[in-house]
Parts: sequence; structure tokens; C-alpha cells
Amino acid sequence: METRPESPRPQGAPRWVAMYYRPAAQTWRTAAESPHRPPVLHALGEMTQTLRARGDEVTFALWGPKDGEWHRFDTPLKPGPAAPRPAPETSASEPAPLAERMTGRRHQVLMSGLSKAGLYDLSPEDDATVQALVERLDEAAVRRVAHWLATAGAR
Repeated sequence: METRPESPRPQGAPRWVAMYYRPAAQTWRTAAESPHRPPVLHALGEMTQTLRARGDEVTFALWGPKDGEWHRFDTPLKPGPAAPRPAPETSASEPAPLAERMTGRRHQVLMSGLSKAGLYDLSPEDDATVQALVERLDEAAVRRVAHWLATAGAR
């Protein structure tokens, strides 16, 4: 059984910081930080889902302020390896949960870019075009298109 070193205390003034352990590098890294606890907990949840969906081991430490000093809090997430899962049975018409979630994220990113560009009332043809982009582009390309739209809307 692998032993993990204790999470190091974050540097700087006390704030909410989530750290995660990288077994391959045997290091702790910052996963999220904020002056407020809820965004850090949200990031922890999202990161845990993603890592467990990949079958990766998940170990987190949550640091935050208590009486003006750093304090390590219990994470609301169970540390340790992901439970073994059977391979999902999927067909071409039924994507795996991770693929489904990533498709949803790409759709949200494009819709956000369109709204920042001032395009709110989309026609069925527009919806079909957004869906075609979501299905054909990877996340980096979708984010780039959304950035262009947001930039165009800011002018």
C-alpha cells in the first residue's frame, strides 16, 4: 500500500485552497483557490468526477482560514482510489457518461459565447448549427470559437 505524505500548508495569507496528490510525481498541487469556500468545493467535486471517470486515484486536502490562521479541514469527498467500474456498454447512439458530460460542456461554452455576443433568440436552424459544432469540435476549439464570439460582443 502506498503511503502519501501529508499535504503541505499553502503559501501566503489564509484563503480556501484545495490541493490534490499526484501519485505518479509524488507531489501535492493546488487544484483550486478562492477567498470563498463554495467555489473551491465545487471545483473539488468537478475534479473528483473527472478523475474518477478516468479511473485515476483521487486524494485531496482542503485548507482554509480559521481564527486568521491556516487550518486543514476534512474534505467532503472520500479520498483514495476510485472504485472499479465495469466498462460502460454504449452504442453509437448512446454515448458514455463522460462523453455525454463533455458534449454538454461544449454546448454550454458555445451558448455562453453566443449570449456574450448578444445572440439570445436562436432559431431551430441556429440550434442545429450549435449542435453540429458541439459534435465535431474538441473542447479547445469550442472554447476558441466562444472567445471569438465574446470578443465580438464586447465591441
